[in-house]
Amino acid sequence: MSPSRFDDRITADPDSAWPVEAGRYRLVASRACPFASRAVVSRRLLGLEDAISLAVVDPIQDDRGWNFGLGPGGRDPVLGYRYLSEAYLAADADYDGGFSVPAMVDVATRRLVTNDFGVMTLDLATQWTALARPGAPDLYPEPLRAEIDELNEVVFRDVNAGVYEAGMATTQEAYSRAYDALFARLDALEERLRTRRYLVGDTITEADIRLFTSLVRFDAVYHGHFRCNRSKLTEMPALWAYARDLFQTPGFGDTVDFDHIKRHYHLVLDEGNPHHIVPGGPDLSGWLTPHGREALGGRPFGDGTPPGPPPGAEAVPPRGRAA
Repeated sequence: MSPSRFDDRITADPDSAWPVEAGRYRLVASRACPFASRAVVSRRLLGLEDAISLAVVDPIQDDRGWNFGLGPGGRDPVLGYRYLSEAYLAADADYDGGFSVPAMVDVATRRLVTNDFGVMTLDLATQWTALARPGAPDLYPEPLRAEIDELNEVVFRDVNAGVYEAGMATTQEAYSRAYDALFARLDALEERLRTRRYLVGDTITEADIRLFTSLVRFDAVYHGHFRCNRSKLTEMPALWAYARDLFQTPGFGDTVDFDHIKRHYHLVLDEGNPHHIVPGGPDLSGWLTPHGREALGGRPFGDGTPPGPPPGAEAVPPRGRAA
């Protein structure tokens, strides 16, 4: 994945260029994108819905990139834009790169502040605490940060980015290298999760969010469409149970839209799919089956509490849910 071009940070320092402020920023995200979905999950777990508004883009991009076609009249009702690219160009009129999500946009100026997905969720967990809900979990606990960072680095390289390297490879050598690294890492994670409920410590952390958003897409798109087909997620017992555990935890599965995921990957990232066929499977009902991970102990939210239901306007439509 390419580095983020816009990497300003929104911080708790009131004198910073972009200080934390309720209602000032709008998170633009795609429910199809695993990197944007990290920010959506973090925002839900921390209860920042009232502090940071959410714009969900259409999963189908055109030649101008992500668009607000789901909004009234095809525009975002807060920013007034038809395309996310407009916020990028408001920040830099000469910018000629990609227009990625997640993107944090300053509502007053309608300009992009940051698209740095690697830092954005860490800042949500550490800089926005004054505006988080009562009972919000600590997703990046200081004593565990070195271990979380180390694990995040290899999971990003081999899994989060690795599936794309395999799926978009143009040589057998590049594909094989990514494929081998992906499944070596998944095997290591499978072994790690046999005896522990969460990746680091005994509560949900940033590490779990980053792995989950790739796992939840694995059988639906990566296994077939990206040729990551040694094993399905459902064939890796510990990882499959772990993924179901998180999916059934408030703040995770209630942000997942399988309809957006499948349509985006098969209709936009469509090399090898010239007729634009969206497959009917896989069967999603397994996501709601018992996982048995409670036997490993752990406290999902530590000393905190689960988030409440998502705001009505942010609920995933029925066609996108596991049932």
